[in-house]
Amino acid sequence: MQFKNRLAVVTGAGSGLGRGISEILLERGARVALIDLDSSALTSTSEVLDPYSENIRSYQSDVTDIDQFELTINKIESEFGPVEILVNGAGVIAAQGFEDTYSSRLEDWDATYSVNLKGTVIACHTVSEKMKSRSKGKIVNIASHAGRRGSSGNSAYGASKAAVIHLTQSLAAELAPNNINVNVICPGSIWTPMWELIAERNRRTNPEMSHLSGREIFDKFIQERCPLKREQTAEDIGKGVAFFASDDACNITGQSLNINGGTRMD
Repeated sequence: MQFKNRLAVVTGAGSGLGRGISEILLERGARVALIDLDSSALTSTSEVLDPYSENIRSYQSDVTDIDQFELTINKIESEFGPVEILVNGAGVIAAQGFEDTYSSRLEDWDATYSVNLKGTVIACHTVSEKMKSRSKGKIVNIASHAGRRGSSGNSAYGASKAAVIHLTQSLAAELAPNNINVNVICPGSIWTPMWELIAERNRRTNPEMSHLSGREIFDKFIQERCPLKREQTAEDIGKGVAFFASDDACNITGQSLNINGGTRMD
C-alpha cells in the first residue's frame, strides 16, 4: 500500500477536513495520530474510523501551546514511532459570534491568527525538528482559496490563510536541505461545520437568504460561483494531501494546490 507503516500526524482531526484527510491516509496504509483540542470530537472520529482502529491513536492537544504540543509529539514518537508526515488541518473561521457580523472584529483576528497561523508554525517547528534528525519528511499545510485573493467580510480568516501560504513557501526553502517537502492545499467550498457557520452568517445578515436553510445557501453558492458546479469534499482534500505526502511528489515543494472546482484559479 502507498503509505504502509508510515506514520502521519493530522491536527484538527476531530471533524471536517481533518477527519476526511485521516481516512484517506488510513485507506492507503498509513498509521495516523489524530490530534484535536476537543476530546469528544476525537472520540467521534475514532468511532467513524473504527475499521482502522489498529492504525490510529488519539491525542488531545492544543496546537497554540508550544510546550503542550511538544510533549504530545514526544509522546507520539515514543508510543507510535517516528513521524514521517505532518498535516496541519487545525483551523477556525473566526471567534464566537461570527454568525451575527459582516466584517472581521479584533477578536476574529486574534482567533484566526492564533490557530490558523501560530498553530501551524508551532506544529511545523516541532515536527520538522524531528524530521531534520532523520533527513526526510513531508509537511502538508491546509490553507484556503480565501487566502489567494481578498474578499469582503472575511478579512481575518483570508489573511491568516494567506500567511499560511507564505509560511509554506518560506519553510520549503528552509527545510529543503534536510530533504523535507513542504506544500499547501487550498480547499474551496466543503460542507463542514465551518461552512455551516458561514451559511448561518449569510442567513442572518443577508435578507435575500433569510428564508433559506444553511444547506440551501451552500448549494446556491456552488451553483452560482463554482464553474464545475459540484461541491468539494473532505475526501477530495485528502487525496490532494496524499499526493503531496507521496513519493510521486518528491520533487515538489513550496507549492499551493487549489482544490475548489475552479471557483478561484489564481
